[in-house]
Amino acid sequence: MANKEVLLKLKNVQKHFDIGHGQILKAVNGVNLDIYKGETLGLVGESGCGKSTLGRTIIKIYDATAGEIDFEGKDITKLKGKEILNFAKNVQMIFQDPYASLNPRMTVGNIIGEGIDIHKLYTGNARQQRIYDLLELVGLNREHASRFPHEFSGGQRQRVGIARALAIEPKFIVCDEPISALDVSIQAQIVNLLKNLQKKLGLTYLFIAHDLNMVKYISDRVAVMYLGNSMELADSEEIYDNPLHPYTQALLSAIPIPDPEIERTRKRIVLEGDVPSPVDPPSGCVFRTRCPKATEACAKKAPEFQEVKPGHFVACHLCTKQNN
Repeated sequence: MANKEVLLKLKNVQKHFDIGHGQILKAVNGVNLDIYKGETLGLVGESGCGKSTLGRTIIKIYDATAGEIDFEGKDITKLKGKEILNFAKNVQMIFQDPYASLNPRMTVGNIIGEGIDIHKLYTGNARQQRIYDLLELVGLNREHASRFPHEFSGGQRQRVGIARALAIEPKFIVCDEPISALDVSIQAQIVNLLKNLQKKLGLTYLFIAHDLNMVKYISDRVAVMYLGNSMELADSEEIYDNPLHPYTQALLSAIPIPDPEIERTRKRIVLEGDVPSPVDPPSGCVFRTRCPKATEACAKKAPEFQEVKPGHFVACHLCTKQNN
């Protein structure tokens, strides 16, 4: 995708939290990514690796501790005042929990209309028609505008969340595990809706998820995170067919295969030990304490996140040697 236009560029992005007693939690600790206009970039990794924190830092729910986040060529970490409001119009988030992310005291119409009002996009009848159009766009009816969130199923509530995100006509949406709280039967419907909306509206997604099969289905490229760091990045097919980083290999080996014979005989890579604390990450490569291929060099120096094949990036001393 080298000839694609970069919509969002992350340069050594960090987000640290002061948790008291002189301790700093390094939730995101040096992420480099390009997100291309019109693509879906999948973001995967174990719970607590910093995926959601990175998504929230990108759209300025959190302020970055260090690094650059360039959106359409402008570093958004330096925005102030009205510039932040203008930026907010272009980026939105679909949250993980459709039960907790909607105000139970507001009607669906007012939930969707809140962003429209803040950005003064439509008023009067035009505002109401916009809300109706958005409801129909996500597979709901205009009659739903007068109802409250508790009157809907989980899948319907997530559709309301998607309509709310679309209300101000954003260019970029962070999908923060938007299907993990839903029944399996509903998950595919929501993912297909997101794909259709992307095609229709020209949207760009950062799709954060645990379900690696669903990430492969929806994503053009996939990025892998571990303990706040970028581990690997490549086209979706490439990363699933030819994972280079030992952590990526372990993650993918855990995906069940729907063929009983293959599933019985294949080897799963089981990682030893627990994920280290982001308050005190290991020296050198942060994955080395659980890596079956770690050497002494891995403890001495953190590997650079670099391109080892066209479009395939990895942060691993061993992978770099093997592919040079």
